[in-house]
Amino acid sequence: MSVHWSEDLAAAYLRCRGLTLLRKNYRCRRGEIDLVMLDSSCPERTLVFVEVRYRKTTAYGAPQETITRIKQNRIIAAATHFLAATNALHCTTRFDVIAVTRPHYLPNVHWIKDAFV
Repeated sequence: MSVHWSEDLAAAYLRCRGLTLLRKNYRCRRGEIDLVMLDSSCPERTLVFVEVRYRKTTAYGAPQETITRIKQNRIIAAATHFLAATNALHCTTRFDVIAVTRPHYLPNVHWIKDAFV
């Protein structure tokens, strides 16, 4: 299992914005979650499930446009499994997307909170 550099960049980006990394690349039969973070800045501490998408350029579309309804359902199923496995079914949750592009070799990060439900 190889972690793409964009996932490390996304984790660092979110940590700099106050989130705490709980887990990277959580896998189960139902799917995978790139990052599981804790956002303590919300009124209720919120578990954030983050999908990281990378494209070198946006010439053929933005990275976040590659997340289909099927992919969203897999992420939601994996998140449900994570919540049950960690006894956190009572937690407030959110699904975010980090879209990374790298035009001219300079990474560009776009954080989309509440990307899907």
